[in-house]
Amino acid sequence: MSNTIEHIVVVGGGSAGWLAAAVFAAEHPSLRVTLVESPGVAPIGVGEGTWPSMRDTLRRIGVSESDFLRECDAAFKQGSRFDRWVDGSARDTYFHPFVLPQGYGDANLAAAWQRIKRDTQHDIAFAELVSFQPHLCLHGRAPKQPHTPEFAAVANYGYHLDAGKFGEFLRRHCTDRLGVRHLRAHVDAIESHENGDIAALRLRERAPGEERLTGDLFIDCTGMQSLLLGGHYGVPLVEKKDVLFNDRALALQVPYATPDAPIASQTTSTAQRSGWIWDIGLPTRRGIGHVYSSAHCSDEDAERDLRAYVAATGGPAPQDQPAARRLAFEPGYRARFWHRNCVAIGLSSGFIEPLEASALALVEMAAAWLADDMPATRAQVDAVAARFNEAFTYRWERVIEFLKLHYVLSKRADSPFWIEHREARTMPARLRELLDLWRTRPPSRRDFPRIEEVFPAASYQYILYGMGFTLDGAARASDLPRLADECVREAARLAAKMLPALPSNRELLTHAARRGLPRT
Repeated sequence: MSNTIEHIVVVGGGSAGWLAAAVFAAEHPSLRVTLVESPGVAPIGVGEGTWPSMRDTLRRIGVSESDFLRECDAAFKQGSRFDRWVDGSARDTYFHPFVLPQGYGDANLAAAWQRIKRDTQHDIAFAELVSFQPHLCLHGRAPKQPHTPEFAAVANYGYHLDAGKFGEFLRRHCTDRLGVRHLRAHVDAIESHENGDIAALRLRERAPGEERLTGDLFIDCTGMQSLLLGGHYGVPLVEKKDVLFNDRALALQVPYATPDAPIASQTTSTAQRSGWIWDIGLPTRRGIGHVYSSAHCSDEDAERDLRAYVAATGGPAPQDQPAARRLAFEPGYRARFWHRNCVAIGLSSGFIEPLEASALALVEMAAAWLADDMPATRAQVDAVAARFNEAFTYRWERVIEFLKLHYVLSKRADSPFWIEHREARTMPARLRELLDLWRTRPPSRRDFPRIEEVFPAASYQYILYGMGFTLDGAARASDLPRLADECVREAARLAAKMLPALPSNRELLTHAARRGLPRT
């Protein structure tokens, strides 16, 4: 066993494996990177939403945004819209945009929102008052203009994409441009050094003499199977089904009624009796799926509700819809993500329901952390692993709390699913403490002090006040009501300026497909 880290072996393809391989190879051109994946094993392929961080990741690995948009059937995403989450009524809707509230951190926008609602007797939504971006989404606008360079933005954005095509796009880029070696083979066995490190993988479908693949650092991207970290090392899953109940999903790919149909500028999440339905717009189709709890809903009822939603939102009648893909998962994360010389990234490290699209974001974070803090020798591995494990345990817990917040604030009482989500026994203790603090002041950076938080305090404000949470505390000097009012007026001015100046999502995507976007 060499003490120097010279060869990284990524086990498993798909979005996670190829994204990790691309980040490692781009950052460390002197290292050898090999990716081995089983032939004929399809990736999960339903993670179709990203955060704005994906723009930096794609730029880091050296791809063209125009090529990415064309080849991955990708569209621009400016946040999430939540329908029927508060009380289940038709008027129940709010946004979590990617743009920070205007003047965020400078004044108490929550207090201003409550005061304006009270003074005007108008039930204006928080996000629509303090940010221009929900107005862009409501009108289907793109986040920039055709002459805006690749990856640059007028309004902050991420992407919707075809996960299968994205994996193939990354594979071509890795093998053609970044020098990643690609092996198609099944892993038959795992060999260990005397100290317990992984020494080599025994591969099937390889030529004589190539059945053994050695490496210095092994990246487990084998999905929920977690072949290396969970299977070989036995690192258990920390189950979270008692906090977040959803453990099943049904997914459909639905054509548009017409080729020029509008493309939504946001992910739409519509609450159901025992879960919720995602609706994602790509240039050629919609990706729609129902996430639900098997303890509260049968598979048959979940599929019936999904097909009724598709028909009610412009899709084919239930009998004309394609077959649904069924997925089962155990919500939770690994007790450790890095053990000895093995690191789990992607579904092998854990999975929590896809609300707020954290799966690919956590892949990006893990790959970037490892690339930036890559140990040079085996002697450095344990110190880096300890920091990695602490950081990602923290991140997974913050994701769980943030997702739970959506359920805790709901007032729906039409099923045990919603009622039980609000019971104290299902709530993380830290979230209960924060909700008590937030009764008298808004979420702030003091609540989330790390430099690289998964969700900033602004995201918590969008969910809290989008779902009607109110402040009960006395006024403070730092509220700065006049400044808050000016921030509200500026958000309105920006919305009025941008709406006529920006093309629709489909118009910009059509332009990018035909002519490309300017390169910097």
